[in-house]
Amino acid sequence: MDLPRGVDPAGALHVEVGPGTTPPRRPGVRGHRRSEPGVPTRLLAGGVRVLPPEVVWTRMGGELDEEELVVLGDALTRRRAPLSSVGGLEDALALLPPRARGRRRLRAALSRVRPRTDSPMETRLRLLVVRGGLPEPVVNVPVLSGSGTFVALPDLSYPASKVAIEYDGDVHRTDRTTWRRDIGRRQAMEALGWRVVTCTADDLRRPARTLTWIRAALTHGLARPHEVAADAGFSATNPASAAISTRGAGGR
Repeated sequence: MDLPRGVDPAGALHVEVGPGTTPPRRPGVRGHRRSEPGVPTRLLAGGVRVLPPEVVWTRMGGELDEEELVVLGDALTRRRAPLSSVGGLEDALALLPPRARGRRRLRAALSRVRPRTDSPMETRLRLLVVRGGLPEPVVNVPVLSGSGTFVALPDLSYPASKVAIEYDGDVHRTDRTTWRRDIGRRQAMEALGWRVVTCTADDLRRPARTLTWIRAALTHGLARPHEVAADAGFSATNPASAAISTRGAGGR
C-alpha cells in the first residue's frame, strides 16, 4: 500500500496494548497503551494479532497532518483492491474516545476522503486544486462517447466543462505501452471536445502554474468554474455517482 509522507517503512515496529498493560520497551519497538477496551483486531498467520487498516488510520491522527490523513484514507479506499471503505473509517473513528489525540483532525480529514482513487499523487493533486480555490473535481468517473462506448477514465474531471486532469507518474514516460495508451486516450477525449490538463510531480511543486492551466481550461470549457460544482447528478461527496455521456451534462 502507498504510505503517506511522514511514515518510515523501515522505522520502529509499533505495538499497542490494552488498558492496564505495560507497553513493551526495547530497541526497534515503539509501545503504545490505549485507553479504550475491546478494539477489533485481525489474526495473521503465525498467531500475530494486528489492528485493522481503518483502526491504524485512526492511530495516525496524532502523527500526520490533515492532508496526509486524507492521502492515507484515499489509499485505504482505492478503486482496485480497497483495504477498507469510507464507512469503515467512520466506524473506526466512532470508537475513539472523545479526547483521543488527533480526533478532530481525523474528522476533518474524513470529510475530504474520496474512494476509488488510484494513487497518492492523484489525491495530492486534487487537494492542491481545492486549496487553490477551484471547485473540487470528481474522481475517476468514466467518459463515454455519444453512443455510450467507454473512452477514458480521467483521474479528475469537471464534466460540465469537459475538462480532465491527469496525473502522470514516471511510468507514463518510461513504459512504452502506457505512453502509447495515454496518447490514444487523450486524443479520443479531445476528439469529443474535452480539454486534458496533464500534471507531473514537478507541477505539484509549482501550484500557481498548475492552477493557471486548470483555470484556463475551465474558462474555455462549456461551463464557468463556479458552475461546475452544480453539475447535475455529480457532487464532490459522490464523485463516482455515474458515467458521463457526452450527450449529458458534459455535452451541452
